[in-house]
Order: sequence, then structure tokens, then C-alpha cells
Amino acid sequence: MTDLLRILIAPLVWLAAFSAVYAVHGLVCGHDISDTLWGVPLSKLLLWGVYLVALVLQAALLAALYHPRARSASRFVRRVSRITGWVGLVATAWSLFPVAVTSSCL
Repeated sequence: MTDLLRILIAPLVWLAAFSAVYAVHGLVCGHDISDTLWGVPLSKLLLWGVYLVALVLQAALLAALYHPRARSASRFVRRVSRITGWVGLVATAWSLFPVAVTSSCL
């Protein structure tokens, strides 16, 4: 069971981050948050913050997968979990960047 979780944790964190960014986007657009902080719209700061937290979580997870104490008994599981860790980090950066950076509220 722990090997399965080790393999699937990065895509699951990406899924949670994807849901969080789109939830914040929906709340920002739905409630018409137009305040500014330091000359930057608060809506952008919120989206950027969630995006950066997601990237930091994925990077920390990837670092944990490479940590010597987090070794699995199976070499295959170690290799696949590290690959999925990189996939999770790249997917987070690639798929959430456009939502966090562009404005699509109508």
C-alpha cells in the first residue's frame, strides 16, 4: 500500500493543486475582487500565491522522494515514483501557470 501511495502521491498533489487554483479563480471571478495591494490586483496575488504554494509542495515532495531515508524496498518503485514526482512538478508548473498569470474574468 505504501508503494502505491509513493507512486501516486505526486499526481494526487497536482490534482489537489489544480482544484485549488481553479477554485480560487472561481471565487475571485464570482465575487468580483477588485482591490489592490501594492498596486497589484488582489485577485492576481491570490492566484499567484496558490500557484507558488503548489510549486513549493511539488518540489518538496520531489526532494522527499530522493531522500535516502525514504527508500523503497523495490528499485522499480523508487524509479517510477521519482518519474511521477517529476511529472507532477512539470504538470503543476505547465498547467497552472496560464490560470495564475492571465485574467479571464468576464
